[in-house]
Amino acid sequence: MIRSMSSAISGMRNHQLMLDVVSSDISNVSTIGFKSSQILFSDVLSQTLQAGDPQGVVAGTNPSQVGLGSRLAGTVQNFAQGAMQRTGRSTDLAIEGEGFFVVNSANAQLYTRNGSFSFDAQGYLATADGWFVMGWQANSDGDIDPTGAVTRLRVPIGSALAPVQTTQIEVAGNLNASSPVGTRVTNTVTAYNAQGSAVAMAVSYTKTAANEWTMSVAHGEPATQVTLTDNVLTFDINGELTIPVDRNVNLAAGQIPGITEPLTIDLGGADTPNRLTQYGSQSTASITAQNGSFAGALQSFNVSNGGAIVGVYSNGKSVQVGQVAIALFTNPQGLERVANAWRETANSGLPQVGQAASFGRGKISAGTLELSNVDLAEEFSRLVVAQRGFQGNARVITVSDEILQEVVRLGR
Repeated sequence: MIRSMSSAISGMRNHQLMLDVVSSDISNVSTIGFKSSQILFSDVLSQTLQAGDPQGVVAGTNPSQVGLGSRLAGTVQNFAQGAMQRTGRSTDLAIEGEGFFVVNSANAQLYTRNGSFSFDAQGYLATADGWFVMGWQANSDGDIDPTGAVTRLRVPIGSALAPVQTTQIEVAGNLNASSPVGTRVTNTVTAYNAQGSAVAMAVSYTKTAANEWTMSVAHGEPATQVTLTDNVLTFDINGELTIPVDRNVNLAAGQIPGITEPLTIDLGGADTPNRLTQYGSQSTASITAQNGSFAGALQSFNVSNGGAIVGVYSNGKSVQVGQVAIALFTNPQGLERVANAWRETANSGLPQVGQAASFGRGKISAGTLELSNVDLAEEFSRLVVAQRGFQGNARVITVSDEILQEVVRLGR
C-alpha cells in the first residue's frame, strides 16, 4: 500500500506541474512573441518482483515488474509561428520564419521574438524592458559589414546629411529630325555646388545641319554661357547618336561656379530606353536626373524585409543607417527562457547571427507584431487532463488508505 501511495503522490506532483505549465501559457495568451510549452512525463524505474528465466526444460518466463510512479521528463517549447497583427508603428517588427531578434541587457546577450521596439532619448532602438536592439550601424556612405560584431542600433532622427555637389546630369528623349536648321530646344535643371547651394543651369540643343545639333550650357540669372568643346551631336540615318562616341559632354571643374569637380552630361547608353535620339517626331528631350543634393536632416525611416533600416532625409535622399541582426540556433529547444526572451545554453548551440531573409533566417515585417502562439482550445483540453490526472491519483491515495485501515482492523 505504501508503494501505491508513493506512486500516486508522484502522479499528483507531476499533474500539478502540468497545471503550472498550462496556467502559464494561458496567462501569456496576449503576450507579444510568447511561445507556449508542453510538459513531458516519464515513468520511474520499475521494481522487479521476479526476473525472467530463459527457456530450458520448461518454457521461458517473462520478468514481473511493478512501476514506481512517474517523473518529469522535461518541457518542450513550441516555436511555431504566431499570428501577425498590423500595428502601423514603424518601430514594431515581426519575424516571418525562423530566427530571433538579438537584444542586449546589462551586457548579457538575449534573444526574443517580441518586436515591440521604440527609441530612447539618444535614438537607440530598444525593447519595452529597456534592452538594446542589436545589429550593424552603417557608415557615412550607408554601407554595413554584416560579418562584424553586432552593436546597439541607433537611428539619429534630425541628424544632418552632407550636401552632394552635382557631377552628372542625365538627358533622354528625342530631338525632332524634321526641325529646320536653327531650331533651339532648351531644358533647365537645378544643380548643387559643393556647399549645397542651388545653381540654375540651362542645357540647349541648336540644330546646325541635317542630323547635327550643337549643345550649349548656361548658368545663373542672367544666364552666363559656358565654353564647351566636343559639343557637336551627330546622329545616323536611324536617329541614333554616333558623336560623341562615349555619349557624354564633359565640363571641366570650376566651369559652373562652386562645382569643384568635373561635370558630365550623360546622353544615355546605346540601345537603352533612356537615351537621346533624333527621330521624325516631336522633340521631347529633357533632363531626367542629376546626382546632387542640398544638405538634409533625417526625418523618418523604414525597415525592409531584409532588416535594413533606411533613413529618409528632408532633401529626398534615402540612406541606409543600420541593419537589424537575426540569430538562428541549431537547437532552439535548448534555449533557456528569460522573461519573454531566451538565453543560449550549451545545448542550444552558438547563435548564427546574420541578415534577415538569408540562409534560412525569416524576413522582417515592419509595422507588424507577432502574437502569442498559445491555442486556448488546446490549453483548456490540457487543463481538463491535468485536473482528471490529479483527481485520479488523489483517489488512489484514498483507496490505499482505506485498504490500510482494513488491514489494521484485522488485528482487532
